[in-house]
Amino acid sequence: MMRQLPLIIFVALLGVGPLVLPEFHVTLLNYIGLYAIVAVGLVLLTGVGGLTSFGQAAFVGLGAYTTAWLTTTYGVSPWLTLLIGLVLTGIVALFLGFITLRMGGHYLPLGTIAWGISLYFLFGNVEFLGGHTGITGIPTVSLFGWELKSGREFYYLIWLVVLLAIVSIRNLLDSREGRAIRALKGGAVMAEAMGVNTPRAKIVIFLIAALLASISGWLYAHLQRFVNPTPFSITQGIEYLFMAVVGGVGHVWGAVLGAGLITILKQWLQDWLPQILGQSGNFEIIVFGIAMVLVLQKARDGLWPVILRWLPERSLKRDVPAAEALPKRAPQPAGTVLLDASEVTKRFGGLVANNNMSLSVKAGEVMALIGPNGAGKSTMFNCISAVNPATEGKIAFLGESTAPLVARDIASRGMSRTFQHVRLLGQMSVLENVAIGAHLRGNKGVLAAALRFDRAEEARLLAEAARQIERVGLKDHMFDAAGSLALGQQRIVEIARALASDPCLLLLDEPAAGLRYREKQALADLLRRLRAEGMGILLVEHDMDFVMGLADRVVVMEFGEKIAEGEPEEVQRDPKVLEAYLGGVE
Repeated sequence: MMRQLPLIIFVALLGVGPLVLPEFHVTLLNYIGLYAIVAVGLVLLTGVGGLTSFGQAAFVGLGAYTTAWLTTTYGVSPWLTLLIGLVLTGIVALFLGFITLRMGGHYLPLGTIAWGISLYFLFGNVEFLGGHTGITGIPTVSLFGWELKSGREFYYLIWLVVLLAIVSIRNLLDSREGRAIRALKGGAVMAEAMGVNTPRAKIVIFLIAALLASISGWLYAHLQRFVNPTPFSITQGIEYLFMAVVGGVGHVWGAVLGAGLITILKQWLQDWLPQILGQSGNFEIIVFGIAMVLVLQKARDGLWPVILRWLPERSLKRDVPAAEALPKRAPQPAGTVLLDASEVTKRFGGLVANNNMSLSVKAGEVMALIGPNGAGKSTMFNCISAVNPATEGKIAFLGESTAPLVARDIASRGMSRTFQHVRLLGQMSVLENVAIGAHLRGNKGVLAAALRFDRAEEARLLAEAARQIERVGLKDHMFDAAGSLALGQQRIVEIARALASDPCLLLLDEPAAGLRYREKQALADLLRRLRAEGMGILLVEHDMDFVMGLADRVVVMEFGEKIAEGEPEEVQRDPKVLEAYLGGVE
């Protein structure tokens, strides 16, 4: 209750604001609310998803101009134009998203600048939209017979939308789809290997951010009852991003804080600076630039996390709801060939990392892939799991060629893996990290998550994640941040995450690295139990004692090629293996 007290006070103050504040302050709050709606979308898109956009002002313009033109030219109901504007914005966002979201690095923000400028000049140069003069005479909005004529009346509609946007985005992030979205920033390769469709997730958050901007534009048009291109320029798009970053780009409430700070400071600076400097000009931009540098240097996560430190400490959720077990995959009969790789070659330019590699893994066996550092073992893993597909050769999983498949398709067929370099989302709890592995075992979408209709499925996914965490012996760390664990424990978390997908073939890349003796024994016992259950395991490991006491068959690699294959005792006596590891038989 104490944790919710600041929110209750905030909502109460919002409710009484128009009743006690002067007209100027109500107007200021209206604009803060309009900007906050756009900034909330940017928190999802940029802060959580890691996709930088400078073009959100153009989507605001689409919503504003759609309702302005349709209501003034054809007399269409404003509520109908809201739906039409959302559809139009959605179509444009999907088109632009499919083009620009394929780009990475600095090309993505440059692409958003390009289409942001293009839409701005479209608004100003199309004759039926009024050119740079704009459109006047936009009608008022009526809500249940109540005509919202003044800013005071419109205020409640704006802030209702703000609160609904915040609640919806928070609900979304606390869900199966939300974990997939949070994995986009720094964990996309891992997420694909766990079955997440990352291109779709990018399009989804891009679309949500665009639709929120369009709603803000619709509200702006009917509040002002006049639109022209100026508020939808690329400069305003940069200012929206500035609001999100200053407030706290990873926090939805930071969007409100950032919008409030920037709007109020801009108003004050526009009044004070000309008086102080004795001349007029856009001096507030200089101050904002300096402020941005200071914020990025002193509070890179924005100001909202700084405020959170002063609020009452939140009691962390320490229990997992009881739920029905998820359906399990039908086990493969012992001895069934799960994986068959033949003549696999992987080239990186002129470097041949794997050359004519062949191996197979059967249900109910542990196959070890060993070799010196740089032998190409992890590259072979990436080829098998389609994280980095092979250049040549054939790889079949459950009798089906994986050549036309991507990593998430292979994951859906029952293959899961860990990574040589641990790929966890450090700020998320161990439970949430492991739940990403169960992504394909749920089907509730974005809308269901935003409206909280996914709670039953979410409970089952978290319960499954908890079971796998207990299975690998990390129950006491279930609610700890994954990044706070020791490296060896993080590798065990990766195994739990892979098991959460209910695989029939498990690929483990150096799972025992960083583990102590007893931890290695516990891991070996776990792998023996999995083998007894009929699971196939392909293992890369440098600890020969661990491998030779566990593996049924061993493949040895050197310089990207297979030099030996057989049972552990046989391989240990092979002269080529002794040469590779010890420099010779003697």
